[in-house]
Order: sequence, then C-alpha cells, then structure tokens
Amino acid sequence: MQKVLTIILILISLAACQRADFHDAEGNGYRYSDLEGKWLIINYWATWCGPCIKEIPELNEISGRHPDKLNVFGVDFDGPNPEEMQASILKMGIEFPVFRFDPALELGLERPEVLPTTFVLTPGGTLHATLVGPQTEGSLLKILEAGP
Repeated sequence: MQKVLTIILILISLAACQRADFHDAEGNGYRYSDLEGKWLIINYWATWCGPCIKEIPELNEISGRHPDKLNVFGVDFDGPNPEEMQASILKMGIEFPVFRFDPALELGLERPEVLPTTFVLTPGGTLHATLVGPQTEGSLLKILEAGP
C-alpha cells in the first residue's frame, strides 16, 4: 500500500512540474498541448478601438456557451504593464483569458495591423482563418462549422 501511495505522489509531483507555455493576465499558466482538441480563437483588441468594444460581448457569449468545443483568448494590442492590462480588461468587460504577452511570434502568426483581428486555429493547432473586423457569435460559429 505504501508503494502505491509513493507512486501516486511521484506522479502528482511530475504533473505539477510541467511548465506552462504561456500565462494569462491573471497569472494562470497554460500549455498549448492542453488546448488541443478544441478550436482556439485569439482576438486582438484595444480599449480605443470602437469595433473591439462592440465585439467583446459576442466573444464573451461564444466563450461561455461553447466551452466544450472552443477556447477564446484575447490579446491587448497595446501590451501594457500588468496593472494597466487588468484595468483595460475590466473596462472592456472581458470574461475570457487574455494573454499576458502577444503570442503571434511564438505561434508563427503575423501580428495584426488592423483591429479587431481574430485568428481561428483548428483543434489540431493550425491556422484556419484570419478575420479582420468585428465578429459575432454567429459569424464565428459559421467559420467553425465550415471545418478545417
């Protein structure tokens, strides 16, 4: 029995040692491999972008209604310090995680020049669509239903 408990403790320790690939604005760590199997929607926004402000409630809706098939993450285009980023997230009413740092380079994507821009990655992690302009829950679901 003691041997089994030792093995379980070792396995728990090993799992806890796995490093996060990235962190969100609140300090939560994520691994890209844990996001595989679901669509990944990455939305670039800024507090000064009118269409972004209108789009955020739609992203909150799709994130809350479809957690079984997709993950939504945001990117604060201005990349402010942590305190400013938290204030921006609150001001925008964002309910989904926001990358602490822009993931574009790490994911092999070009940083957008127009806001809002949304990247849609397949459950396998490849870029499926780059959407420029405000999106709705319906427009995003239509893209997902078209499939890879």
